[in-house]
Amino acid sequence: MTSFIRTKVQLLHLPIDTSPHISHKSLITMERQIIYHTRSLSHRIIQSTTTRPIRASSLTSPRPCTTLRPASRRSLHTTAPVLMQNKPPKTRDRGPKSEEDTQTDFGALDVLRNTAAPATSIDATTPDGFALNNQMRVSGCGLLLVGGEAFRWRPWVSGEKEDVTGRLKNAKGQWEVKEGAWGALELVWPKPDILIIGTGPNVMPLAPAVRTYLNGLGIRLEVQDTRNAAAQFNLLATERGVQQVAAALIPTGWREGKGIVGDE
Repeated sequence: MTSFIRTKVQLLHLPIDTSPHISHKSLITMERQIIYHTRSLSHRIIQSTTTRPIRASSLTSPRPCTTLRPASRRSLHTTAPVLMQNKPPKTRDRGPKSEEDTQTDFGALDVLRNTAAPATSIDATTPDGFALNNQMRVSGCGLLLVGGEAFRWRPWVSGEKEDVTGRLKNAKGQWEVKEGAWGALELVWPKPDILIIGTGPNVMPLAPAVRTYLNGLGIRLEVQDTRNAAAQFNLLATERGVQQVAAALIPTGWREGKGIVGDE
């Protein structure tokens, strides 16, 4: 390749006779030859640089391998560092009471504050009975609240036997009463939308036969212990009315096989 370049350079340095005997046409011809050889030289140089063969030594020579450093892992602790955690206050004093007019009156947020409680709402549950909002007290029996009326209810009584020591739990440990205990629900019209059942001091699963019978009357069921059932009845009866909400409650002093026990 070096000898080729030297040959081309020698051709470019041809002696040019500048005597006045050379015609103008000869000068133009020589100039064209110089331009042709110059372009040919540049074209050869470009081809030699682009199509240069790869040396065998470059294929066999090992390249220095670069070691990859393990990437640094970010800590994903969700617990804030000790220095960033809020320290508990040293005192619970909140300072003087604010007198701003922008204070929130949480009592004003009660949407039922101007709604009168139903007369049959339950003020208290006792071991042997209930105290109603109309100053009536029921003891020694359960309570059935339907259509704004309160009825004494003894679902454990079977037939004509006035026994207060019956059973409300079947062999499978489910709360079950006879269909005759729901006679008031069969007669009342319109039917209540929901019936809240209080199963006594503890919540018990409802027997499928009882659930099927009451659902057949078009009544939805809610089963809780008596205290929570009474509180839910008060809320729903005040909000939706006593015509849509009914309750069947067993005293909190009920003991299976013993009846109603006065003192818990």
